[in-house]
Amino acid sequence: MQEYERLHSKSGREMTREEAVKIFEAHRRQWEKIQSRESLIWEDFPWPMFKTPSSPEDLTTATIHSYMLSPFHPQDKSQRDRIKELIKRWHPDRFNHILSKVKASDLEKVSEGGGLVVRALNDLLRSSE
Repeated sequence: MQEYERLHSKSGREMTREEAVKIFEAHRRQWEKIQSRESLIWEDFPWPMFKTPSSPEDLTTATIHSYMLSPFHPQDKSQRDRIKELIKRWHPDRFNHILSKVKASDLEKVSEGGGLVVRALNDLLRSSE
């Protein structure tokens, strides 16, 4: 079983294309909602993983890479362009604007998670060169 399928599957079965596409679409919608929300918490973020993380410790390089390298992504962009797009979203220069909306109780957690995500994405981009 592929790593991305194993990480997502709770029942031991392989993740279907339809399940993956639903997750990608939900994450796209979450990014749209974040822009208009005035207050955010950890759960509002579309963390680039198949299984929703409960803390920054769940945001591992392996789980992020598995999500990003999934063959179930829409084929409208190259893998490299998709990685670059997410790096822009999670980059501290842009992400700090979003952090200003995060409730104080989740601020440290979200900030740490965002840093982990952008580092994993940058590693992935470097390894794809």
